[in-house]
Amino acid sequence: MLTLQYNASTLVPVEVEGLTPTLVRNMSLPDIERFEIFNGNHKLPLAEFFTVTGDPSDARIQFEGELQGVHWIGAQMTEGEVQVRGNAGRHVGSEMTGGTIHVHGNAGDWVGGEMHGGLIHIHGNAGHLIGAAYRGSAKGMTDGTILIDGSAGNEVGHTLRRGLIAIGGSCGDFVGFSMLAGTVLLFGDSGIRPAAGMRRGTVAFLGDKPPALLGTFFRSGVSQPLFLSLYLQQLRQLGFEVPAGCWPANYRMFRGDHVALGRGELLIRETPAAG
Repeated sequence: MLTLQYNASTLVPVEVEGLTPTLVRNMSLPDIERFEIFNGNHKLPLAEFFTVTGDPSDARIQFEGELQGVHWIGAQMTEGEVQVRGNAGRHVGSEMTGGTIHVHGNAGDWVGGEMHGGLIHIHGNAGHLIGAAYRGSAKGMTDGTILIDGSAGNEVGHTLRRGLIAIGGSCGDFVGFSMLAGTVLLFGDSGIRPAAGMRRGTVAFLGDKPPALLGTFFRSGVSQPLFLSLYLQQLRQLGFEVPAGCWPANYRMFRGDHVALGRGELLIRETPAAG
């Protein structure tokens, strides 16, 4: 495993875009130290910010330190594994097509932005626009899995096209905004206007507090959807905590958003009546 210990002190963003397991696996440690990254608009060698040790040949990279000012970790990776021991900055796993990323801390905005495959597991909280499309793009995440153990911000799954996003805690406003397809599972509370502009796909609310829905979603019955049971089993296998009571359970179903195509699906877990 290649270990990169962050030892810099700078208020200017550090961007490591392009530093992937595939790139470094056949490089020597001196060559990796000379790899140029951005500090603001300046290109500088990696060794100016990180102590480089270990063996990169197994396509595994471990970042260590307080990395909340380090952005684009694991962006565009195609294989291998990235571990972050600490907090991470923005764009973790952006546009990745394969491999796995584990952040043992919090992460910033745009986790899995326009992601195309692989697995990202944030073991803390994350920021806004998880799995979302970049401004001006027609679609966001197209495949893969994003797991957030804690809470997340606004516009989770914005223009999601395919794939799975699971949020263990609460999220902000506009979860599933303009979704094209795919699945979002939310185990905590939701902010306002969930799934506004949704065309297809599924947003499931598995927490104890049902969200306030827009009037353009119409109720279509109650069920125990089998696919949801399979997703929950998959989450447990991936080490994601699924609270008791999510299955078996009845789910109220709603169709919408009827200001868009109207073929999306909202599932709201029915909780037992108090008393």
